[in-house]
This record gives sequence, C-alpha cells and structure tokens, in this order.
Amino acid sequence: MKDQNSKGQDSKAQSSKGQDSKGSVLKRWRPRWISRWGERLRLAPLGARLLVASLLLVIVLLPLAGVGLSYTFRQSATASFDTRLESLLNALLAGIQVDSIGQRLQLNRSLGDARFDRVYSGWYWQVSNGSDLTLTSRSLWDQRLPIPEHQSGLAVYEVEGPRDDDLRMIERDLRLPGHQDVIHVALAGSTAELNHEVERFERLLIVSLATFGVLLLAGLALQMRWGLAPLRRMSANLRAVEEGDIERLDTQLPVELKELALAMNGVLERDRRLIERGRAAAGNLAHALKTPVSVLKTLSERFPEAQRQPINTELARIDDAVRHHLARASAAGGVAFSGRVSIGDAIAPVVQGLARLAERRGIRFDADIDPNAAARIDPQDIQELTGNLLENALRWADSRVSFSVSRVSQGVRLRIEDDGPGMTRAQGESALARGVRLDARGSGSGLGLAIVEDLMMLYGGTLRLERAALGGLAADVWLPASPVSARIGDTASQPPPAD
Repeated sequence: MKDQNSKGQDSKAQSSKGQDSKGSVLKRWRPRWISRWGERLRLAPLGARLLVASLLLVIVLLPLAGVGLSYTFRQSATASFDTRLESLLNALLAGIQVDSIGQRLQLNRSLGDARFDRVYSGWYWQVSNGSDLTLTSRSLWDQRLPIPEHQSGLAVYEVEGPRDDDLRMIERDLRLPGHQDVIHVALAGSTAELNHEVERFERLLIVSLATFGVLLLAGLALQMRWGLAPLRRMSANLRAVEEGDIERLDTQLPVELKELALAMNGVLERDRRLIERGRAAAGNLAHALKTPVSVLKTLSERFPEAQRQPINTELARIDDAVRHHLARASAAGGVAFSGRVSIGDAIAPVVQGLARLAERRGIRFDADIDPNAAARIDPQDIQELTGNLLENALRWADSRVSFSVSRVSQGVRLRIEDDGPGMTRAQGESALARGVRLDARGSGSGLGLAIVEDLMMLYGGTLRLERAALGGLAADVWLPASPVSARIGDTASQPPPAD
C-alpha cells in the first residue's frame, strides 16, 4: 500500500511539473504585445474598458449582421428574378402552337418585351425539339442556349450565354397535342441586373451599418458617461477631501454608491477623532512632563557640579524628546484635513523674525518668495520646517543666506543656501541617513532633520542637502501639489529633476 501511495504521489508531482512546464512555455511563446495590451486594458479606466468592449462587439456583430442581411437580400432578389422568368416562360408556353398543315411549331403572340427583339440584349428564349432547333428569339441571332441534362418539370440553371454573359435560365418540357416529340422550352435573362441590384443594396447596407455603428458607439459613450457620472462625482469629492476643501463625501448618489460614501464618511470621521485624540494626548503628556522636568532641574542645582552636569544632560534629552514627539504628533494630523495655503503668507512671521535676527548678526538675508506659491500643508508645519532650516543656515553662515520659494509644475520648491563651511554631497546623504539634527554641532534644541524628514514623509516631499552656489550648504525642499498622490506613487506628483 505504501509503495502504491508513493507511486501515486510521484505521478501527481510529475503531472504538476508537466503542467507548470506547459504554462511556462505558453507564457514564453505568448507575444509581448498581447501582454502589454492586456496590462493596459486591465488598468484602463472603467469608461475606456466599457467603450473598448462595445467597440469590439460592434466590430464583430455588425459585419456578421451585414453578411446575413446581404445573403438574405440576394436570396430574395434571386427568387424574385426567378418569378419574373417563370412568368415570361408561362407567357411563352401559352403562345406556342403546332401548325396543322406543316406540323411546325410557331409562336402566335409576342411576349411584350422589346429586349427579346434586340440582338444580344441578355434576354433570350428558344424552343427546341430534341436536337433540332425550331424557334428562337431575335435577340439570340445566330447563337444558341446550352441545353443541360433533361430534368422533369421546371428547372433553373446558371449558364453562360452569348458574349460570355452570365445568364439565369429557366426551362420546362412540353408536349403539345398532335406533336409526338417532347419540346424543350427555355427562357434566360442576364444576371447583370440582378447583380447590380444586389451590389447597390450592399453599398447602401455598408453605409447604413457604418452610420449605425458610429451612432451606436456615440450613444453608448453618452450612456456610459451618464451612467458613470456618479462615480466621477464621487471621485471629485474624494479629491476635494484630499485637498482639504471639504470634510465629507456627498451622499446624494445612487443606492449602490451611497452606502459606500456613507461608509467612507464614517472612516473619515473615525480617523479625524483618532488624530485629534492622539494630538490631544501628546500635548497633555508634554505639558504633564514639563513641570516634573522643571522641578528636577531646580533640584539638580543642589547637587555638586560634577553630579549636576550629567543630570542636566539627561534632563535636556528628556526635554528634547518630549518636544520632538510633540511636534511629530502635531504634524501627524495636519495632512489629513488641511487645505491649500499660501506659502508666503504662512511663513511671513518666521521670515520676518529671522530677517531681524540676521540683521543683528550682520548677515545678508535675501528672500525671494513667489506670492502665488501654494501647497496643501498645515501652516504650523511649513513654519516649523522653514524656521528649522533657516535657523541652521543663519547659525553656520559667514555673511550671507539666500532663501527662495518658487512654483514648479508638480508642486512648490523651497531652497535655502548659506556661505558657511557646508558639507559634501556624501556628508549630506550620510546626515539624512542617520537622521541627525542639522544643528548637532551648535547650540539650541531645534527639531532637526528628524522632524524635517518626518514632515517630508508625511507630505510626500523630498529634502536634498548639497553644495550651495554660495559655497556653503544648500537645503532643497520639494512639496507636492497633492501629498496623497505623491505617497501612493502617482507619476504626476513626483519631484522635478534637480537644477
């Protein structure tokens, strides 16, 4: 039993390997353009997917309908043509009689159609007695209609007539009183008229189906646009919530989407409450720790100098950590519901205060701020970011600091340069990688690179440290127009190339 089970498992494993190898071969031999188009269609918008599906249906179904209609019309036109031939044949049969004197066949009436009298007109008749020709229409002149194999009753043939014309011939055998031989009576008409009528119908059918297809696609496009309008309105609401223009989604939607909008509004409200609670808790914790830290600082003054210095160092670390995490908590809630703000208006107090500081230190401070530059960021966050970087530049500058705010196609760029010692590109990358403070070698307790990096991560921006044109350090900050799009990898919200 064990041997049988092991054999069964081996066979299953071999079959699965065979299937995997077949699947890999199919994938390897599948044309690349099929994979590319399949991927594009899979990621295409709903309207485009529906329109492509409708287009494929129109391309497949309308030609099939055209072929069916053309075949039906040809059959109907051919049946009508045969009916005309049969009517003329009956008139011809009614006019045939036997001459009682010479026992010869003769036609005692005209068919009433001038085409039988015009030579090679395409319309002919002939009456034959076996192999002997008895009567013909004038239009045949010296030509003869071919007589196929005899068939009883009425028969219809496709034959070739004079001058290689395609003819449709109807033929019937007849026995007349007083005449012992079987008479073969044939009447033929050119199919040119029939073919011309069918071709005209097919041209009209092609134009009609093409027009119908275009109108059908236009109608489907309008239908899809109208049907997907609630989704577009919901998408616009989401974008407005993302930009901070509104706080909730509009629920005036069809039933299927209304429930989704209500659920998303519930999620937004819950997130808002959690963020507010977290910020309040962080603030309460920071304020609660300030008093004990101040008391400990006061008590440390009673210790000798050798013991007091390490205590003050640790207390300073606690104070910096409290401020650090308080600032992180304050920044964490800004992006979710903040609207678009003017960068110049938001940082105006910081720039004015630092400009006065630079003047007291004898440092030239150049500020070039685009008044139309705007970004979706909390005013406190942009003030914290700008103040931290400008303070660092003023701390290390020898005589000049340059600050500029400009609009770029994907957002806003802030650039701060100084003429201090600066750092190399490798040192800047190392500083960013370690998350150290920009002012680690100087005095003060600013938020440092940790908070700047947190803000950049929160808003989907970037921070680059490089050699400035003034000779010192250049801090280049890019803020996207849409932080959410930048965080989810939208190619339209990526930072522009460095200058």
